Amino acid sequence: MNKPYNPVRDNLSRKIAQFVAFRIENQSYAFRIEQIQEIVILDQVTKTPQVPDYVEGVANLRGSIIPIINLRKLFGLEIKPVDEDTRTIVVNVGSRTIGCTVDTVSQVVRIAADDIHPAPETVTGHGASYIAGFARVKEQLIVLLEVDELLDPQKLAHVSQSTLPDLTKT
Repeated sequence: MNKPYNPVRDNLSRKIAQFVAFRIENQSYAFRIEQIQEIVILDQVTKTPQVPDYVEGVANLRGSIIPIINLRKLFGLEIKPVDEDTRTIVVNVGSRTIGCTVDTVSQVVRIAADDIHPAPETVTGHGASYIAGFARVKEQLIVLLEVDELLDPQKLAHVSQSTLPDLTKT
């Protein structure tokens, strides 16, 4: 049985998006949940020669070979050994599937559109089109990443040369 149309309920439900939040260093980031295929713990990544250092290699994910990008390396942060919290977020970028290694996956968050703030001009002015915006959830500021821009093969080198803002002091 269909519920009758309720403009308040139905309009609110369209303005809330779900994100998967994760941490790298002391900062929280998030991807839109629609672009995430799954979150896995990889037991083996095969190194590949002559690739940028942020590309860890490739992994066999149920018969599909996917590239694995270490977001810590991509963002120019100090390397951290893999531990029991390390996860790989498998995302769909257009027709490609890419794994992103992060320090830890923290939660699924629902964020109202009104609570998403655009990136300040000082951030977007440096070409950071991969930052979709910022949201405060409880006491933490989450950087919402634009997966299609961040992991676009044509732009990855530029991303690795950019410096993300240090928001841990906010």
